[in-house]
Amino acid sequence: MEKNLLFVRIDDRLIHGQVMTSWMKIMPAKQIIVVDNKVAKDDFMLFVLQNAAPKGVKVIALTEDDAITKVKEGLKVPTFILAKTPLSLKPLVDAGLDINEINVGGMGMKQGREKLYKNISASEEERECFKYFDEKGIRVYIQIVATAAAIDVNGLLK
Repeated sequence: MEKNLLFVRIDDRLIHGQVMTSWMKIMPAKQIIVVDNKVAKDDFMLFVLQNAAPKGVKVIALTEDDAITKVKEGLKVPTFILAKTPLSLKPLVDAGLDINEINVGGMGMKQGREKLYKNISASEEERECFKYFDEKGIRVYIQIVATAAAIDVNGLLK
């Protein structure tokens, strides 16, 4: 993993109670980078996310390209990366960022998605993205909260 990159998570809810309480306890980050081309341009959504984060944790929303630049410049503080879908993380992997595992926390049912595991759903394009990550040697696993068992996504795709 990139220096100071503690955790990479896919969760369509982005910042919410489970991320903050469960994961921050075991990996206290000082910064959360939300990688999402739409949220990066939505000041209101960014405001909501900043207010959902614990005190002392900086939240920034970046486009995929800006996130690549930011991580390549070096992360100065312990950081989480959050994205709504694996598709937002693919450009980071393609850019050669050192990401060796991706946590899947929440991908709800919506049009074009089918159930992958319990309440996690994925479209065909998202499933292909997971396979691509696996081919790149990146461990992708479902683990909603830190105390839950991790389920390997690759085993669900066959």
